Amino acid sequence: MRRRICPASGALAAALLAVFLFAREAPAQTTAPLASLRTAEIGDLLRRGRELELQRRWGEAVAHYEEAVRQFPGEASLQRRFDYTRLHYDVNRRYADRSFRLLLAQLTLQQALDLYSEVMLKLQAHYVEMPKWKELVERGTNDFEVALSEAAFLETQAGTVDQPALDAFRRELRQVLGPMMVQSRSDAAAAVATAAQLAQQRIGLAPSAVVLEYTCGATNSLDPYSAYLTPDQLAEVYSQIEGNFVGLGVELKAQDGALLIVRVIPGSPAEQSGVVAGDRITAVDDQPTAQYSTDQAANLLQGEEGTVVNLTLLGADQKPRRAAVRRQRVEVPSVDTVKILEGTDHVGYLRLTCFQKTTPQDLDNALWALHRAGMKSLIMDLRGNPGGLLITAVEVADRFIPNGVIVSTHGRSVQEDFTYSAHEPGTWRVPLVVLIDQDSASAAEIFAGAIRDHRRGIVVGARSYGKGSVQGIFALNCAQAGVRLTTAKFYSPNGSPYAGIGVEPNILVHQAARPVQEGQAIPSSAGDDAILAAGIQAVQQVVAQR
Repeated sequence: MRRRICPASGALAAALLAVFLFAREAPAQTTAPLASLRTAEIGDLLRRGRELELQRRWGEAVAHYEEAVRQFPGEASLQRRFDYTRLHYDVNRRYADRSFRLLLAQLTLQQALDLYSEVMLKLQAHYVEMPKWKELVERGTNDFEVALSEAAFLETQAGTVDQPALDAFRRELRQVLGPMMVQSRSDAAAAVATAAQLAQQRIGLAPSAVVLEYTCGATNSLDPYSAYLTPDQLAEVYSQIEGNFVGLGVELKAQDGALLIVRVIPGSPAEQSGVVAGDRITAVDDQPTAQYSTDQAANLLQGEEGTVVNLTLLGADQKPRRAAVRRQRVEVPSVDTVKILEGTDHVGYLRLTCFQKTTPQDLDNALWALHRAGMKSLIMDLRGNPGGLLITAVEVADRFIPNGVIVSTHGRSVQEDFTYSAHEPGTWRVPLVVLIDQDSASAAEIFAGAIRDHRRGIVVGARSYGKGSVQGIFALNCAQAGVRLTTAKFYSPNGSPYAGIGVEPNILVHQAARPVQEGQAIPSSAGDDAILAAGIQAVQQVVAQR
């Protein structure tokens, strides 16, 4: 089974607020001071990251380095630390995942090798680049060696192993695998089987666990978006596509030993129980979150539909309070703010949060509601939108573009080469402005880029994220798990790539404010939200010129 998506990057569920740096050509005499300043800033970022590493706060370290890499693209020292911390984060995340541990406990060595072979077959058939089998095995070895340094792995798979034995095994493993010829998928599987058997013989590791580390290491290191998906992660991806899930209805990120609530979904059980954005969860069912990793603490929030979880919360007043929240099915709206902006000549506003299966219908409902309210022009806010389904981005763009190419995709397989075009019936011709920022990614970039290239509207804000690839979701036949693989890259109607470049707005606003949240007043003056104010000015100028 396969779904085509284009999600954004991000180690944590909630996007982190970023700092914009706009490079300008400097006079020759200032080159040295600027270079010195850059070196100092990078040094500070590395020192802060190292502090998080030493505390083994891997989730926060990944988020820190991810933002640092975006601040200083191409800086090798930051990229190396990001790759290193992501390996540690992934291992701990897997072993905090109950579905992964249950699957692992059931797998024999042969079943694990069958799983590895199936993943490699899907990679060979669908990945955007031809696999380099030797490199995949080496990446698997790197992942496995990281796992050998993590208590979460060793405690469940090896019991007590002394450090000299581990060091000797690492050396022997490299000596055995190094000379092996790995030129095909079967060669890779044979090398992994050798590693698993050696680990069992030398340090008593469960061989199936070794094979899964090689599987995860191979897929997760392909690119920032490809990954092995545990059973729960696969189910979560499908829930995101469908736009609903069982839970509390909050988005979280780690902060100082607690879980910070960055968003509460309107109408969710959390909202009904009085939970608000900005609250910090310090305990779950009386278990302090500080004693768990971020993923372990987040897993405590999961449970069967209808069950209750008791949260200890710390609000803005720093006074602890308790909330009992019943886990229920949560419908995630992809359009969560729809209004006519006050103080304007009937400028409609809607905020599009993602591109899921329900988005076209959600958008249609919003557009007709605004039309009935007298909308004369429209602002679509895509700030912070991480993307979603490619076909949904096409359908949304088709609401506004009468004809021509919306987006094209190109992959290694001719099956991935496709051009998506607009159709005139059902096209809205209302004057349009699209707001974007550095966290607008993937499907959001497809929409904004199509609007810009066709000159259908004005794009306002900051350069978008720059994710220009399509991922396929593939369920595995031999296990209730899956893989997410990059299968193609996508290009704007003018043929320009998005990867690493993003969408350049027609009107660049240097200070990006956060998107308006449901329940907050939508500003109509530049003092509150510079991007929105610029968007209002732009759309009103378009209306005045008609």
